Amino acid sequence: MPLIWLFAFKEMSNGSVILWDIRNLNQKDHKTLRVNIPYDYASRVAWSPDSKAFIVHTSRDNNIIVYKIEKKKDGAIGSATPVIAFDKVHEDIIAGFGISSNGKFMMSCSTKTDMVIWDLKGQQLDRLDTYLMSTHSAKISPCGRFVVATGFSPDVKVMEVCFTKTGEFKQVTKAFELTGHSSGVYDVAFDVDTSHIATISKDGTWRLYHTKIEYSRGESPHVLETGTYSQCAASPTIALSPNAEVLAVTVDGAVEFYDTYTGQLYDTVENLYPGIVSYICFDASGKYLFVCGDKVVRVLHNVCGYFTTIGSCTRLLSHKQTSATTERLNDTIKSCKEILAGFGKQA
Repeated sequence: MPLIWLFAFKEMSNGSVILWDIRNLNQKDHKTLRVNIPYDYASRVAWSPDSKAFIVHTSRDNNIIVYKIEKKKDGAIGSATPVIAFDKVHEDIIAGFGISSNGKFMMSCSTKTDMVIWDLKGQQLDRLDTYLMSTHSAKISPCGRFVVATGFSPDVKVMEVCFTKTGEFKQVTKAFELTGHSSGVYDVAFDVDTSHIATISKDGTWRLYHTKIEYSRGESPHVLETGTYSQCAASPTIALSPNAEVLAVTVDGAVEFYDTYTGQLYDTVENLYPGIVSYICFDASGKYLFVCGDKVVRVLHNVCGYFTTIGSCTRLLSHKQTSATTERLNDTIKSCKEILAGFGKQA
């Protein structure tokens, strides 16, 4: 997500996508741009890597539309104009949608078994079968190399989208699998460099995998930690902090925060919405969690993250370190404790 812009979208008969300038969120009057979608509403939105455009998937017509962003001279929000409409390919509700961070491809996937890989001009590069019977979620990894879909199967296939050295699309091929759950997988989440992937399953557990592996040589991911979560009526969604130390899990209208090193529940933020939380994601720094639901975007401090940082720094200090590293780790611990004190928390 770009540093300047944040999406919100309303599901209503005459829906809209709202762009927020997050540089002035602390001000009473927020600068926003409302982009109306006539006779439809956005089920999914995604930014282009250069933040010069965003892509909308409309719910009723199942269309994909690219909007070009125009900025003012001062960098403030200007206007958004539709420039490309993709061919309709899915007949069912969308379970996943996104653009790769390297700008090479897009992905859309329905709740059935069809996943489509697109170029940014709306041409189909490949059409895949997820073989999941039903698909719960589908995502692109932050590194822009992998696509993954979760659903009825307890195993998760991670597929690599391959390109030639000249940038031409080559193929989509299986990279590795995430195994170990005993029931279907609801959702999947990545850390910032795709070296860790988290999953959450119908079996009542979540898992954190180490995925910085040489899969081309047959190396497989291994589980670093497993934890249990509070099961509820709605299917949970998850978000993994950029450093993979905190896992956020939605529980109806609440969010749970887990320490991925110990697997323990740190805290639950209750009653965020009267209904369910529809989407969560950490910001690039890992300091905040954006939570969407009931026409409102809420921004939560990742308090758990300061505790996990203190824990990881303390573990590093238990090993022999250079004087410079020791000083840096102690400074980080001190800074985290000061921030926690500001929240009324004691490390």
